Amino acid sequence: MITKKLNDFTSLDFQAGEVILIDKEKGVSSFGAVYKLRKIINVKKVGHAGTLDPAATGLLIMCTGKMTKQIYKYQDSDKTYTGIISLGKTTASMDGETDFATESSIDGISENMIMETRDKFVGDCLQIPPMYSALKHDGKRLYKLAREGREVERKPRQITIHSFKIEKIELPDVYFKINCSKGTYLRVIADDFGKHLGCGAYLKSLRRTAIGEYSVENAFTLDELRGKLEAN
Repeated sequence: MITKKLNDFTSLDFQAGEVILIDKEKGVSSFGAVYKLRKIINVKKVGHAGTLDPAATGLLIMCTGKMTKQIYKYQDSDKTYTGIISLGKTTASMDGETDFATESSIDGISENMIMETRDKFVGDCLQIPPMYSALKHDGKRLYKLAREGREVERKPRQITIHSFKIEKIELPDVYFKINCSKGTYLRVIADDFGKHLGCGAYLKSLRRTAIGEYSVENAFTLDELRGKLEAN
């Protein structure tokens, strides 16, 4: 496992297989991060264990070479996120990547209402994946259909929210920390949160801080990893 605790970079064999903790920057897709890592280590066989939206930052577990066969071990792990749900506005993508679709007053929204709404999300539930997602319908990505103004039926998925903490409230922004099962869409959590409050909401920012036992605190940015490898 390549983390910031690693001191010896001379013995790494990316072709044979390594597992790398990467802190993805904002504006880069998960595939874009994979592409950049391929260039840095000069190895074509690279994969990641769980997609992060381009607007999100945080932990990606990358596998190279023969270790790509072990990706499933990390994909099935629970995930931890921090972020901001912004109340009073909605967007088609449920995050800040598309224009505001509706705007409502948040007058009367109290801390108690926010906490009571939070409690409704903890535990097992069914979640319908958003149209703005990388899932496919008849071989085409849903987000491409959404950009064409099309909507198709999506089957609900079983997810689990293990914990949902409200860390700070500065209306319209609600700062949160969530630990959840794989396949959970935080954009949908934000959108549903606003629906429960009756004012609408969207996911303003998102950062993945952990995958299972692995923390983003021990991850390299791609630039940091490049610098370490060039220095050895």
